[in-house]
Amino acid sequence: MKYLCRRSLLFVLFLCPVVLSCQDDETTLFDADGSPEAYIWFAQDNPTIYMWSGKPVAYLASSIGGGFSVYGFNGKHLGWYLDGTVRSHEGNPVCGVHRVARVVSLPKPEAPKSLKQPIPLKSPKELAPSRPLFRRQWSSTQCGSFLSQGELPDSN
Repeated sequence: MKYLCRRSLLFVLFLCPVVLSCQDDETTLFDADGSPEAYIWFAQDNPTIYMWSGKPVAYLASSIGGGFSVYGFNGKHLGWYLDGTVRSHEGNPVCGVHRVARVVSLPKPEAPKSLKQPIPLKSPKELAPSRPLFRRQWSSTQCGSFLSQGELPDSN
């Protein structure tokens, strides 16, 4: 019982601030302009990133030095997720929770999400490059385009 309480306390102290909300085990990722683009579902061992359409495109894996590496289901290393921000290989923010997006106003309204599609099998992961210095200037790549690089090719 003591062990369970200790683990629960660690979850609340360390994971909830990153997720911002422990409700529903999901956190929205916004583009630089505050548009909701994707969300992370934290309800399993490897948190999964879904597009608003319900398509799983990437997942988070523990990273050396803290935070997470972002891998596409195609095995491609896309970047890093740390402190509520998804960053590219150049170190620029690409997506983030609202508090890190470059907006002064409230976030844009979130449309209803489509049902989550089944999580595909993961392709073998490529090696992650060295982590660059993180920059403040947002990437010119849109969040949705960036995350879509992790999609598996259609089997049709």
